[in-house]
Amino acid sequence: MAERREKKAAGSAGNTLAGRLARLGLRRDIDFVLHLPLRYEDETRITAVSDALPGVAAQFEVEVVSCEIVFRPRRQLVVRARDDSGTLILRFLNFYPSQQKVLQPGVRLRIFGELRDSFLGDEMIHPRFHAVPNFVASSGANTNVKHAALPAGLTPVYPTTAGLGQATLRRLASRALARSDLVDTLPADVLAKLALPSFADAVRLLHSPSPECSLEQLESRHHPAWRRVQFDELLAQQLSLRRAYTARRALGAPQLLANGTLTRPLLAALPFRLTSAQQRAGHEIANDLTQPHPMQRLLQGDVGSGKTIVAALAMLHAIEAGYQAALMAPTEILAEQHYRKLSVWLAPLGIDVAWLT
Repeated sequence: MAERREKKAAGSAGNTLAGRLARLGLRRDIDFVLHLPLRYEDETRITAVSDALPGVAAQFEVEVVSCEIVFRPRRQLVVRARDDSGTLILRFLNFYPSQQKVLQPGVRLRIFGELRDSFLGDEMIHPRFHAVPNFVASSGANTNVKHAALPAGLTPVYPTTAGLGQATLRRLASRALARSDLVDTLPADVLAKLALPSFADAVRLLHSPSPECSLEQLESRHHPAWRRVQFDELLAQQLSLRRAYTARRALGAPQLLANGTLTRPLLAALPFRLTSAQQRAGHEIANDLTQPHPMQRLLQGDVGSGKTIVAALAMLHAIEAGYQAALMAPTEILAEQHYRKLSVWLAPLGIDVAWLT
């Protein structure tokens, strides 16, 4: 019973705002700063219905003409809306009573989405929408509708998880940016040489790009701000690899000093000569084995390129230095194949070869 209560409490904690943010790794301000948008939507302008292009996302400001629930072919909410240039249909296959309550005739909406052609005319499926005030400005005999204020920049769309809306992520990212002191990690001369923006300018632009920014450059990751982030990611990777390399070099390892008493007879008995690439790889490995720190190498080659003989030469190097050697394989069948081949090569040299599974 106590275990069930504990699991239930844990589940409840995971469904809180903090729990949902934690699923995205968002805990500190810097986490929000580096939680960059996947894409952007241009809500800085209003497109007339008559100017809309099928399949191209755009924003419209329309007035609801009618709103009804229809049952063919399935239950859905169908809204007819219009602006001065034309009429379109908003179709909601899944909807809530609260949405139906907002979408009443006479309500002015700002909607964002893609238009598509249908047999009833221009149509949008599940567009994003919100009601806007219907301001009327009068000046003498002239009366017109004044649009509510539009966003000053492109709207970011963030990676998210269930139950966590875009508005919440935008608000939290904005607060984190305002609180963060984004000190640059690169010297000014490096920034100038590589034509990169500062880190602070780059992330602020990516979270809130101005309408003048190229949407294509942003979404293709070719914008200078993205190039700065990419540079930092590659730099961080290289620094982490260098730190790992330095840590390995600090570890001790026995120096395996070989004398060639086993290697030379094996090479003479082989029915083939080593290729220049095999010789080069063998020499590099042999040199590493003489060092007072662990070797960490990847021997890469196509199937049949002779990796096994290079590994066998490394094993002989260890044996000549007075040690044992092991060759590990991912499957039992491959281990047996290596055992048979090494037995043919090494048993004539007086070396015991064992197969462990």
